Amino acid sequence: MSHAADAERYERMPYRRTGRSGLLLPAVSLGLWNNFGADRPLETSRAIVGRAFDLGITHFDLANNYGPPYGSAEETFGTLLATDLRPYRDELVVSTKAGYDMWPGPYGEWGSRKYLLSSLDQSLRRMGLEYVDIFYSHRFDPETPLEETMGALDSAVRQGKALYAGISSYSPERTREAAEILERLGTPLLIHQPSYSMLNRWIEEGLLDVLGELGVGCIGFSPLAQGLLTDRYVDGIPEGSRIDRDLSLAADALTEQTQAKVLALRGIAEQRGQTLPAMALAWTLRDPRMTSTLVGASSVEQLEANLRALDRLDFSDEELAEIDRYATESDINLWAESSDA
Repeated sequence: MSHAADAERYERMPYRRTGRSGLLLPAVSLGLWNNFGADRPLETSRAIVGRAFDLGITHFDLANNYGPPYGSAEETFGTLLATDLRPYRDELVVSTKAGYDMWPGPYGEWGSRKYLLSSLDQSLRRMGLEYVDIFYSHRFDPETPLEETMGALDSAVRQGKALYAGISSYSPERTREAAEILERLGTPLLIHQPSYSMLNRWIEEGLLDVLGELGVGCIGFSPLAQGLLTDRYVDGIPEGSRIDRDLSLAADALTEQTQAKVLALRGIAEQRGQTLPAMALAWTLRDPRMTSTLVGASSVEQLEANLRALDRLDFSDEELAEIDRYATESDINLWAESSDA
């Protein structure tokens, strides 16, 4: 049985052009990194994805190893595509990635042509799709010629298995090189997906300038700093939280200095009439070079709370200056090995 989409879904979401391309993305996209694996009830995933679409989220972002276990988020989304979302495929932007470890042996990670194209074929089977809209190189591979990695993305597009090519967590210099290679091949670089939040601002040191110059879009992931920019950790590490379960964040990320920053930022948000997560998400969209910001959600209620960021996207110069006092690097960029290479 298919989902009966809300007739007003496109009136609720602002859409932004992806660089100089023809593709528009919702200002807020849904990432399936966590909460959509086989360890979660299918009905919970169904409710979140359906509500997201009803609220104007057309872009759903995955990767080959999202889960747990690896691949299960794509399988979950494939089930929803085959049932709930079947009539709406042409209204959706579905992305996936390959670059991190997926299967054993020398061909199961990094950036070789062998791995990337094999992984894409597996992703398409798991989701029951003929093509994805965006296929990403998930990280830079210092041991593989960039021409090979970009050539694999070009092949995916030419084979009709992807409509657009993207990269994730590449440095400004590598981004420029990747874009030049893809331009020569005839498959423009559509978009870059870096980590970006108030506590992780590395893209402001050159990457955004390169993307703006090249006309490449930017979609930031982990805009809430893996949960640090919420109220979850104000009083320490709660049971069941991402830090408590050792999911991407280590306990030493929650320093006294970081807690003090978060408390100060929460005070600014309250003065604006927003929650801290809503302000943090809105802040990532303040730059016109940002196409979209990726949110996760473990419930419909959390998704709806995140989308309240759209209620107020404006910032005064005074507010931005005050935020800058506390929105400083906090050593939480887990993907720096790729973006520094």
